[in-house]
Amino acid sequence: MSSKPYKIDQLISAKSIAARIEALVQDIERDFADTDKLVVVGLLRGSFVFIADLVREMSLPIEVDFLEVSSYGDAMESSREVRILKDLRGTIEGRDVLIVEDIVDTGHTMMNVTKHLAQRSPARLKSIALLDKPSRREVDFKSDYLGFEIPDEFVVGYGIDYAQRNRNLPFIGKVRFV
Repeated sequence: MSSKPYKIDQLISAKSIAARIEALVQDIERDFADTDKLVVVGLLRGSFVFIADLVREMSLPIEVDFLEVSSYGDAMESSREVRILKDLRGTIEGRDVLIVEDIVDTGHTMMNVTKHLAQRSPARLKSIALLDKPSRREVDFKSDYLGFEIPDEFVVGYGIDYAQRNRNLPFIGKVRFV
């Protein structure tokens, strides 16, 4: 954790996040209306708040599973080395899968996770990200569903942390060092 003091300025309100999730769920339910059970895969740890709110809005039959991946550690910059710390418990072969990510930055994490899961022969493999920073993209990756596009700011809240802090904020805030 940085010893530099910082403040957090609200970037996206809790109300805006909730409204966007409702709209995203309508799109997801339309696209997966024919599925008998959607496997919703959250990427830990940052997506845990987003996935909880997302699945509570869904009326589709779903199963929830998690992958724990790491590319940041306690740093503010991605190491670009994506490590799978915890793999899925269940099988996804022949099943519809929705990967849930908190933020797509360089794109390395989602590119690697998508390749990892595609090797297991899902029927359909789609992704959703709450946040996207396209100005930071280093690999060609675009989520199928997107909450918000944001500028190149370091953000926290709504499950997203800075050195394991601020995940509990109900909004997305940008970190401003003082």
